[in-house]
Amino acid sequence: MSRFRSLWKASIQATKRALGGSWEDLMPPSEKFLFNFNPKDEIKRWHLYSDSELGGLSSASLEITDTDVGAPLTGVFSGNLSLDLNDGSTWRMKRSGFCGMRSKRFDGFMDLDSYDTVAMRLRGDGRSYISTIYTENWVNSPGQQEDNSWQAFVYVPKGTWHVTKIPLDQYLPTWRGNVINSNLEMNPSRIVGMSLSVNAEGGVPGAKTGPGDFRLEIDWIKALRS
Repeated sequence: MSRFRSLWKASIQATKRALGGSWEDLMPPSEKFLFNFNPKDEIKRWHLYSDSELGGLSSASLEITDTDVGAPLTGVFSGNLSLDLNDGSTWRMKRSGFCGMRSKRFDGFMDLDSYDTVAMRLRGDGRSYISTIYTENWVNSPGQQEDNSWQAFVYVPKGTWHVTKIPLDQYLPTWRGNVINSNLEMNPSRIVGMSLSVNAEGGVPGAKTGPGDFRLEIDWIKALRS
């Protein structure tokens, strides 16, 4: 448990003693919707990125549609991963073959300090995806524009809806896709955005890898308190 959450709970305990109330009366709900891909206006909260911005040839799209007849709307993040580079590109990429969907920066901060898990209802294609949480920059270069990023792999079996749960303490601090080898703790009260991305290479052992098409359906993303 992070020191931030420990301090928060200590504060609640002090308030409880002062007011004579119960712990349960002061706690927020046990789950909180972060993103729900119904209605279609939800798509306005996201933007896409890929290696094509740096001279690569991967492509991605995000749409909200009823993929199953009679079922609620869901988000569909899909596209094609390519390891090739655009002829004449001036960028010197070390690796290509990646696409992502990132939430637009929040107006202020998303406070998840009273929660300990991120849950997502997904239907995948056998690939491994990456869940990223962005927090206010204080680790890498305080005062700069680039946010801190914390990442965890997400593997979803092909063709079936599955609820994936990732404890916040399993998100690792990263810098431009590389894990920072340091004992750092996320501050869940200062979240500025989230993303889901996919790489052609790497990921969970046994997951599908390599260039080619990808498809991930997203029903919702929630924060949970266990």
